[in-house]
Amino acid sequence: MQFRSNSDSTSTANMSNTDMNMRGKIIFYEERNFQGRSYECMSDCSDMNSYLSRCHSCRVESGCFMVYDRSNYMGNQYFMRRGEYADYMSMMGMRDCIRSCRMIPMHRGQYRMRIYERENFGGQMHELMDDCNNIMDRYRMSDCMSCNVMDGHWLMYEQPNYRGRMMYLRPGEYRSYRDMGFSGMRFMSMRRIMDSCH
Repeated sequence: MQFRSNSDSTSTANMSNTDMNMRGKIIFYEERNFQGRSYECMSDCSDMNSYLSRCHSCRVESGCFMVYDRSNYMGNQYFMRRGEYADYMSMMGMRDCIRSCRMIPMHRGQYRMRIYERENFGGQMHELMDDCNNIMDRYRMSDCMSCNVMDGHWLMYEQPNYRGRMMYLRPGEYRSYRDMGFSGMRFMSMRRIMDSCH
């Protein structure tokens, strides 16, 4: 069964034909050290349970992916670039194995995101076009509870200097992180997912 990416039409329209052909590829394995049954994925997969009973290692052959420890792109998220992850559970401190994954399309062009202090785009607002390692230091903002991603793909982190748990954001409006399953989490730094990641 083929999976199709749910990338929005705007980012797809901005891609050249060359970019469209440069798709990612990730291979999941049931056991550590690339052993056991495997499942090859070149797009989004909302539920891997029907392909593998568990997943304890993976190999990213091309592109970048976000992997999730719950189905339907929920739960803890982890960013994976090209490389081998022989035992990612101990490396990343995952309590459970990968249940879903999302391919991150390449983006060429500008990056733009507005971050808001409160939910539903309330409180102070700041517009970012580059990475920010600490919103408190740069903007005197103690919290970021909603955002609007206009251009590019971003990672948000719960701690300054791109540390702690993370959340992947593609173009769109995010009125409440709590509604996305991030209740009680604060995001204090954010960075662009650049071509160099792929």
